[in-house]
Amino acid sequence: MGSLLVPSPLLLPSLSRSFLPKLQSQPQHISPRISLYNQYPFRLSFQSSFPRKSLCSHRSVAGAFNASSEGTVSVINIEDFNEKDWSFLDSEELNSEQAKRNIDRITSAGEISESSRVLVSVGSEGFVDHLVESSTTQLLLVVHDSIFFLAGIKEKYDEVKCWQGELIYVPEKWTPLDVIFLYFLPALPFELDQIFAALANRCSSGARVVISHPQGREVLEQQRKEFPDIVNGNLPDKTTLQKVASDHSFQMIEFVDKPGFYLAVLKFSEAN
Repeated sequence: MGSLLVPSPLLLPSLSRSFLPKLQSQPQHISPRISLYNQYPFRLSFQSSFPRKSLCSHRSVAGAFNASSEGTVSVINIEDFNEKDWSFLDSEELNSEQAKRNIDRITSAGEISESSRVLVSVGSEGFVDHLVESSTTQLLLVVHDSIFFLAGIKEKYDEVKCWQGELIYVPEKWTPLDVIFLYFLPALPFELDQIFAALANRCSSGARVVISHPQGREVLEQQRKEFPDIVNGNLPDKTTLQKVASDHSFQMIEFVDKPGFYLAVLKFSEAN
């Protein structure tokens, strides 16, 4: 897990939310022993005193240029970057028994096997934890806008692949994908047609796309009011989703749209 660490003396003071890094000009893959960014080559470190369970919520980080020697680094200024707060996706309400059953149902809808190549888009830390603990996969790739979220996941699970950037630009080197979880679709800044067009080029025959919200539309509307900078889309209704999915060779096999739970499962068929 050393890929996200720098020497502890370089740790900076805690930063307010408005001064957290926002590095989006180049989507990047976070992997062991490779700097987090080619364009912004620095590594991140969380203070060793932090509990490892909730790394994504902590804000003390360090930026350092990655020199040829791991022992030679220099601090860079990161005050000009901005990082959104995604902690609402791990709200206390998700600890309820009903929410846990909903998350189990979302996970089961993917029908994950040991040979599955799985992608999670805009997942919560808790959902990724659940996937790692409940499923064995050939590949688990987490795609997210937040470098802090991904750094926290990488700290806990070195075997999980992490990529910072937008879903529709995920490199095809990880394809074909067998299961795709669109855990928080309303945060994606793209039309539904754009998303399914991109997924059709990255899915294996028979792949399953799972669109979900473990707390449904009622909570989504609250989240939209509280986090308008993140929640800029919606959960599609059945008719709209069927039409767009069908245009890209996806067949709807399950759809649930209740006030407290949303789940849509689609299956890809190249023959269509």
